[in-house]
Amino acid sequence: MAHTFLLEIGLEEMPAHVVTPAIKQLVKRTVDYLKEQRVDYAEIKPFSTPRRLAILISGLADKQEDISETVKGPAKKIAQDTDGNWTKAAIGFTRGQGLTPDDITFKEIKGTEYVFVDKFIAGEPVATVLAGLRDIIMAMTFPTMMKWSTHHFQYIRPIRWMVALLDDQVIPFTILDVTTGRSTRGHRFLGKEIDLATAADYEESLTSQFVIADADKRKALIKKQINKLAADNDWTVDIDAGLLEEVNNLVEWPTAFAGSFDDKYLTIPDEVLITSMRDHQRFFYARDASGKLLPVFISVRNGTDHDLQNVVAGNEKVLTARLEDAMFFYTEDQKKTITDYVERLKTVSFHDKISTMAEKMDRVKAIVTVLAKHLNLNDAQTKAALRASEIYKFDLVTGMVGEFAELQGVMGEKYALLGGEDPAVAQAIREHYEPISADGALPESVPGAVLALADKFDSILTFFAAGMIPSGSNDPYALRRQATGIVRIAKDQNWALPVAELASDFIAAESTANVAPDLDQNSQIQAVVDFVKDRIRKILRSAKQRHDIIDAVTNGSSSDVLRIFTAADILASHADDANFKAVIESLTRVIRLAQKAPAELADATVDPKLFENDSEGALDQGVAEVATAADKGLNDLYAALADIQPTIAAYFEATMVMDKNDAVRNNRLTELSKLANLALGLGDLDQLIVK
Repeated sequence: MAHTFLLEIGLEEMPAHVVTPAIKQLVKRTVDYLKEQRVDYAEIKPFSTPRRLAILISGLADKQEDISETVKGPAKKIAQDTDGNWTKAAIGFTRGQGLTPDDITFKEIKGTEYVFVDKFIAGEPVATVLAGLRDIIMAMTFPTMMKWSTHHFQYIRPIRWMVALLDDQVIPFTILDVTTGRSTRGHRFLGKEIDLATAADYEESLTSQFVIADADKRKALIKKQINKLAADNDWTVDIDAGLLEEVNNLVEWPTAFAGSFDDKYLTIPDEVLITSMRDHQRFFYARDASGKLLPVFISVRNGTDHDLQNVVAGNEKVLTARLEDAMFFYTEDQKKTITDYVERLKTVSFHDKISTMAEKMDRVKAIVTVLAKHLNLNDAQTKAALRASEIYKFDLVTGMVGEFAELQGVMGEKYALLGGEDPAVAQAIREHYEPISADGALPESVPGAVLALADKFDSILTFFAAGMIPSGSNDPYALRRQATGIVRIAKDQNWALPVAELASDFIAAESTANVAPDLDQNSQIQAVVDFVKDRIRKILRSAKQRHDIIDAVTNGSSSDVLRIFTAADILASHADDANFKAVIESLTRVIRLAQKAPAELADATVDPKLFENDSEGALDQGVAEVATAADKGLNDLYAALADIQPTIAAYFEATMVMDKNDAVRNNRLTELSKLANLALGLGDLDQLIVK
């Protein structure tokens, strides 16, 4: 007989951002637990609101699956002594299986007799197994935890009630002072506590108490209500998915409503209005058919439409106060010049162990100068990037950003345009923060991309030099995100970005401009290279690249971001070639032998007079061809390395590299070192797995 089981954890209101991850965690932990306990089921349906996490399991088996298996133990000569008595090994083995030595039989395997026992474990009733969900509930983790009353136990919010119903039977267990039962609670203000006759009654019973427990149904209802308001008023509403998710996790019985504000506030930039509505008040905004922002908003109440006009008025009052502040700051900020704000940055700390914000901008300008030359920017792009680097943090000391921190860069662009700056400069100021998340939007303009790179490189170099290097999950200054930004921008713009060489040039440029911080940045260059390569690894893994190819390209000699990605693509594209195994094996043999070359041979040249067979001359000519191909690009390099494979094979067939004659041996190692260095341009090929 199939059963239905309900588990509900009733809580004080959870933060909206926790609800969805929490219910997903509960489902996963339950799935894993039932699998471990050998209990079959048909489906697990999740339910979640701000006050509850619940699952309804249907098609649940009567009991665990029985276990019937034969278990192998020690050899007979270990299980019995010379007199045929059972040894401690045999007794311990059977005890571990819940049996006795009387249950032992012997079977011969490849001429040796071993102990075997037949083991049978009857499955426990499902009611017994479900009681173990207590531990699943208590094991859940959350971003923030709290204690309550006199308990030491921590959870996202205090547990107020629990329901555990197997069909119509309560599965009893207790957490702290809360014991499972059949009573659940409706809407905090509109509903009441009710007893569930069976687990299957859950969703319908809560609906009668003004709780839509199914998050998907609740979300669909909110969208339907918003779309109706928009259609009735000829508005265009972009229902932001993130905001919809947050609002959905704030309510149990949603009712959407519209409000308005004075159109005088439309003189404020749209970004400020949207931030005030969406981020601060969790309102949806509307536009007209032409895309112009309208002085209206849509919000969602946790309740019915009773006395809705009072709710509308209250929300309008709160938003108006917010917009009044924004209007004040917007007006006051324009009374000062960009120069005034830049001057104030001399008293604003970037970090107390590093420098002021003004000094950071000086360093970034030096880095922009290096990047502009390295990337061959044209005069207009260089001029815009340099001008932006001189002022790009000025909006940090404006009143608007002080009140609306999330508008950093956005207000910089607005105020730069109002201050008469070139639009390319203003755009770069906004874009230098991008990407603001691991997969966020990237700068679209060249000056913006260059400024973003410079700002991120400076942050990573100086924080590393100051000893504030991310470890484990600890990354308070978001340096991993900034390194990911560097990698993604270089890839997006198709820019060669040799991190090691550029970092050295950045530091030298800062010194020349007399803006270098009082920190040893040079000692951290390799650490920064490794840090950036770590981000490349993560991006390649997310792109489902082969793990051995990732290891090969990131462990190679190059620190050029674009080159590493290109090498990964090339190796992946040739991995199924018929000669790939032969090519890689030949090159890895070259690389391994080259590692035996003495350090003093690093700058040595090959002497053809020391060649003792024709294969040496053929290899010398082949290496020259590979070197020429390497100058053309990685595709040509790989093709040349593949072409030289028969020559390498013939060389090893005819040549003993480690000759007794020092001069001959060193000449051969020099030749192989040159080829190895060229091959390492693709990566550490020894990491590749070839079959």
